[in-house]
Amino acid sequence: MANIYYDADADLNLVKDKCIAILGYGNQGRSQALNMRDSGVKNVIVGNRKDESYDQAVEDGFPVYTIEEATAKADIIFVLLPDEACPEIYNTQMKPYFKKGVLLNFASGYNLTFHNIELPEDSDVVMAAPRMLGQGVREMYVSGEGYPAFVAVAQDASGQALEYGKALCKAIGATKKGTIEGNINDETYLDLMTELGVLPLVYKVFAEAFRLEVEMGHPEEAVLTEAYLSKEMAFLWEQAAERGLFRQLCLHSHTAQYAQLKRFNEADNNMIRSFLKEAYESIRSGEFNKEWQDEQKVHKLEHLDALRAQALDTEVTKAEDRLKSRLK
Repeated sequence: MANIYYDADADLNLVKDKCIAILGYGNQGRSQALNMRDSGVKNVIVGNRKDESYDQAVEDGFPVYTIEEATAKADIIFVLLPDEACPEIYNTQMKPYFKKGVLLNFASGYNLTFHNIELPEDSDVVMAAPRMLGQGVREMYVSGEGYPAFVAVAQDASGQALEYGKALCKAIGATKKGTIEGNINDETYLDLMTELGVLPLVYKVFAEAFRLEVEMGHPEEAVLTEAYLSKEMAFLWEQAAERGLFRQLCLHSHTAQYAQLKRFNEADNNMIRSFLKEAYESIRSGEFNKEWQDEQKVHKLEHLDALRAQALDTEVTKAEDRLKSRLK
């Protein structure tokens, strides 16, 4: 069983007097910076390019610098940059300016798993990864509820890397709910499996169900409303998180419970398993990382732009637009 750490298991004193730089003041960066300040971390600074996020950090009262300047000042660096932008920024704007023994904290394991960056040998490298969108990281801290996170060690130069990782999780509010210890690959593989395996199946099911039900003569407005636009499905998944995947069925009628459980047992596991296994192997082999690197560097996101345009040109999207234009 994985270790789960709570507030009492983490020592905030390890980090509260350090200079901590937030590199990337987006949704996660802003929320984590505000949470740390409210947790009593005394010297939080921001490194960001000159854009709206830079202005927001100034408005929020943080000292704001270029990425190079913030890196040079920091004892601990939160690398909260987009996965695809991180390697270039790391090599050109961060690596030449590291203090000796600087601690690096990543919120995503992607570039660590696939060795897209070279770590400084004398540094602790950890991952404090909220399992929550940036807005939720802040809102659930303020409400006192907290949110779960992963903590992992990529490199332990000091012999205390895990303790530092736990302290950082406490500073951003993740040990109140519970921080789960794993390794870097856990976060990378599981995150990518959701994106490469689970969600594509979910989208395909909804799209194919839409096509079938409309072909059978049902109004597209009713099909979309029943499927997800009513937000009943969103409530279902919220209750799955609170109660459990199958325990939330107690909220459904007996007819719904019988229908869902019977068809669950009849669904073709082999097709689903094959699709998911293929996705997993593309992660483990590095095939997806290579494909994504090529998409960025060689194709300049041309295929991504085409895929987005294709998705927005589907009958489902067009029907959504027609229905939303008629609803109050």
